[in-house]
Amino acid sequence: MDLDFALILTVAVLVTGAIWGFDLLVMKPGRRRRAVAAVARAKAESVGELPETALEAVYEGEMREPIVVEYAHSFFPVLFVVWALRSFLVEPFTIPSGSMLPTLQVGDYILVNKYAYGLRLPVLGTELVPVSKPQRGDVMVFRYPESPNVNYIKRVIGIPGDRIRVLAGRVHVNGLPLPREAVAFPGAESWELYYRERDGDTQHLIRHEAGRESLSSEREREWEVPADQYFMMGDNRDNSRDSRVWGFVPDRYIVGQAFYVWMHKKPGMNAPVFDRNGKII
Repeated sequence: MDLDFALILTVAVLVTGAIWGFDLLVMKPGRRRRAVAAVARAKAESVGELPETALEAVYEGEMREPIVVEYAHSFFPVLFVVWALRSFLVEPFTIPSGSMLPTLQVGDYILVNKYAYGLRLPVLGTELVPVSKPQRGDVMVFRYPESPNVNYIKRVIGIPGDRIRVLAGRVHVNGLPLPREAVAFPGAESWELYYRERDGDTQHLIRHEAGRESLSSEREREWEVPADQYFMMGDNRDNSRDSRVWGFVPDRYIVGQAFYVWMHKKPGMNAPVFDRNGKII
């Protein structure tokens, strides 16, 4: 089962914060009144003068927080800091599949800029403070339209108003094919085809498999990107389930812009390596 960690963390922050706030405003003043009264009774009932340490023990005993409040008091600040960082600044992700090869490999640990496309409400995705909009060529993390509690990562191919056409595996934007040139890729098999594709001022590598880029099911397809939506494709063009299959990504499903690989770890009992660290392009 896919867990929505952002939702779980948000609920945890709200619950612990509510408990802490209720205690601070309602329960703690009551404990303080009872503690003062208990100290007064102890003084009145004492035959002699009680030492200050004994009075402090009586006061602290009455002021002791209930266990639920104690846990909320301890966890809320930590949860709030983690929530704020993940929601508005930077969030880490792990790449689980090869749909973005060769740009991103299975086992890459990446960082995602959460404010690149505007400050947004966690979980809901509503834009609070506009910053910028996704541009063609950006590598973007978003909530999967068919299951919004799952995060996907693809490249922005079409922005609102664009006409996208896939002809024999070649991407055309607004009637023009994206320029590309074949490149040699270290360790590539004979059936692997690599290209350097350019979209405006950006360029990146894409991968095809010989014979698959011209399958009849993709000989000619065309989409027009609606307002506030985006057309996404994986760089591993013949092994990516993307907007060609499930359609467009609404603006409210944007999570952030992937910008850096900070670690790589192959699945299984393998040590992490850092030779892939670098900016995502």
